[in-house]
Amino acid sequence: MSFDEDDRVILHDEHSEYDGEEGTITQVMETMFGDATYTVSFDDGQETGIPEDSLEAAEE
Repeated sequence: MSFDEDDRVILHDEHSEYDGEEGTITQVMETMFGDATYTVSFDDGQETGIPEDSLEAAEE
């Protein structure tokens, strides 16, 4: 599942201080391999370079 800007997502990354938190995608970037990585904005910061498999769509 791919995501678009302004989608609400939940981050699943045990190495991130935002693990389990809900945020908003603010930027979608494509890698040289054709995969997408995302910048997600949270209430108190942001995380960049997040791979798609670390994100889950948040409940509306």
